[in-house]
Amino acid sequence: MSKNIKLLAMLAVVAGVAACAQQEEEEFVVVDPEPISVEPVYTGKYK
Repeated sequence: MSKNIKLLAMLAVVAGVAACAQQEEEEFVVVDPEPISVEPVYTGKYK
């Protein structure tokens, strides 16, 4: 029975390592949204 438990434990470890090795890192790009409205800019007293 002990050999069966060791065999199952080894298979679980190998399966876990294989599952972790197949993962690829996903790259994503964050884009800042454009402002909806533009803030008024001071251009002078009477312009």
